[in-house]
Amino acid sequence: MYVIDEEREERDIQARYDELVAACRSIKPLSPDEESNILRAFQIAKKAHSGTRRKSGEPYIFHPLAVALIAVKEVGLGPIAVVCALLHDVVEDTDITLDELRMVFGDRVAKIVDGVTKIDDVMIMQQTESKQAENYRKILLSMCNDAYVIFLKLCDRLHNMRTLESMKDTKKYIIASETSYLYVPLAHRLGLYTIKTELEELVMKYTNPEKYAEIAAKIAATAGTTEQLDECLVKPVRAMLDAQGYNYTLKTRVKSVYSCWKKIENKHVDFDEIYDLYAMRIIIKGVPREKEKEECFRVYALISGEFNTNPNRFRDWITHPKNNGYESLQTTVMTPIGRWVEIQIRTERMDTIAEKGMAAHFLYKEAHPEEAVESNPVEEWLQQIRTSLEQTDKSALDLVEEFKEALYTKEIYIFTPNGKTITLPSRSTVLDFAYAIHTDLGDHCIGAKVNARVVSRSERLHTGDQVQVLTTENTVPNETWIGECQTPRAKEAIKDFIRAHKKERAEEGRRRLRGYYEKLNLKDTPQNWGQLKRFLDNHSDIDVLYALAVGTVTEHQVAECFGKARPAPNLLFLRQFKNLFEGMGNKASLPENVEPSTPFLLDKDYEHLPTEMASCCKPVQGDQVVGIVQDGRIMVHRTNCKEAMREMANHENHIVRAKWRPGEQLSLLTGIALTAIDRKGLLQDITRLISDEMDLNMRAITLEASEGVGRGIIMLYINNLDHLSRLIDKLRTINGIEDVRRI
Repeated sequence: MYVIDEEREERDIQARYDELVAACRSIKPLSPDEESNILRAFQIAKKAHSGTRRKSGEPYIFHPLAVALIAVKEVGLGPIAVVCALLHDVVEDTDITLDELRMVFGDRVAKIVDGVTKIDDVMIMQQTESKQAENYRKILLSMCNDAYVIFLKLCDRLHNMRTLESMKDTKKYIIASETSYLYVPLAHRLGLYTIKTELEELVMKYTNPEKYAEIAAKIAATAGTTEQLDECLVKPVRAMLDAQGYNYTLKTRVKSVYSCWKKIENKHVDFDEIYDLYAMRIIIKGVPREKEKEECFRVYALISGEFNTNPNRFRDWITHPKNNGYESLQTTVMTPIGRWVEIQIRTERMDTIAEKGMAAHFLYKEAHPEEAVESNPVEEWLQQIRTSLEQTDKSALDLVEEFKEALYTKEIYIFTPNGKTITLPSRSTVLDFAYAIHTDLGDHCIGAKVNARVVSRSERLHTGDQVQVLTTENTVPNETWIGECQTPRAKEAIKDFIRAHKKERAEEGRRRLRGYYEKLNLKDTPQNWGQLKRFLDNHSDIDVLYALAVGTVTEHQVAECFGKARPAPNLLFLRQFKNLFEGMGNKASLPENVEPSTPFLLDKDYEHLPTEMASCCKPVQGDQVVGIVQDGRIMVHRTNCKEAMREMANHENHIVRAKWRPGEQLSLLTGIALTAIDRKGLLQDITRLISDEMDLNMRAITLEASEGVGRGIIMLYINNLDHLSRLIDKLRTINGIEDVRRI
């Protein structure tokens, strides 16, 4: 528990400020104006936040100081970022205005602070909208004008995640979910991999605490191995490099808890089968650009001459860099203590790009404004997303979803017939390429010659392809084209063409509607027009008029809208068959007029709502859960469920604290997946264990075998998490079963 001591806090605040200034000076000397601005920003922030404390009890000024230090030490930003970091909360939380900041620090600082600031809490929004999504949209729009906004948002979020312990559980879930939903992908796209790794680690710590603690304990149990590796690997490598006269830095690391968990989940391996649990990085200093490859391979020759290497795990990312610019030699060696260790060999330049990715180019340009830089990937990326952000007819949620999806997309490099390079997202098609060159070329595209081979316009492209677009004036876009492309630019160009085409036929639709009105003895009034649009559930005038013109909306539908159509015959089902057509849930049916009792302790305001288990994650008693209000009921999810995290990231006001009632006995549907070596009697052994020994009720079981390997999914009813864990442990003892996991 934090103890308030104002004298000690004053000393601590000054010490943190001194550390911040020293960190700034270590990057480059500060000019008198820069020193003055940083001091002035600190004094303003300290006074503005005076008397305010964080949930932990600490003075609030600790937070902007920490964010500024992260910006300098962990990202490499300069004085402007420090000023903005110190001031980033004063407009949102105090009486200081943007205009006042603009007068003192200039327009750029005011714009960055405004971009980092959330939207006004009193903003009135419809229930279907999301304030978080509007916040994201504002950040993205601000980011287009200055990349510092997103760098500072990442620094701010990292410190918030580091100090999340003092928050309430539901607030922890919301902040962690937002982090996973948007900020982790942003850190990934910018190449801030150290920050990305720590954010992923902290998200898992709060959303999947049991598994986090389990894997962390296994990593901690290997602590003695680190000392052994230092003796049998690190010291010999140092001796070799010293003998050759290299100037170098050597770093070691143990794989993060989150990375171990992802490998266990995705590769279906045990913890002991993780080859790259340990890694060593050799960073060669002072190597000219033209000799980097040669020197890295010389070091590799030394390593492979001393240790046995795994030939299947050698990667040459120097000759063929990754799309994000990553360069390194990677090999895995067997150490004398029987452990595999991954070794990465790179130069200082390569290490900077590997650690900071796209951000490295941006930071270099900021630090050397006098130098002419051919291209800046950050600015090019921002330019690409401007097209999407300018589409004001999109909802904030749609915009954020589209943007987030693009964050993890890799890039491919395509060549025009004259050798010009066009950069596109992976999985892009000929149609995307055509629109990337010119809208008219895309509008009339019928296909292309890819490496002299004729293909359709939906053909996917790959890095290195040379493409010549084929066109004809007789071909124009339609709705099906949208599914043939990937990029926002191509999709929006197609939609623009379709909208223009629909407008051309709007008058024809209007004439046809007047004809229907006349037959039905109705008047062409704004009230009737509004009623028809509501009936069709379409609020676009152009879309409805176009549907009338092409006959999609018929006279019968117009008559139905105004109650002038003959009633259609009803289909009646026997009551006992009704559930077959409505789908089967995992709840037992209840007699009419009987209120279902909830197995959860809920926030008082939500106790009257019925609860339902989410089918996406199928929680069982003992899981850490959270409730999400949807359509008048509470859907209960596991806290690490991807769908729940998406909802929590976008709809904070829908989150309900939920805990299992003590002593409640429930049988809930869940699923397990298994992999096994196929043999006679395997299915019989599995069903005997589940039905006879464990006395569990199975709902469905599938087991398929191919080339001697069987894979299956079992859906069954489980009482609690402990019961499920015991079942999984027992299944693993059956002869031939290689892997069992919950789904």
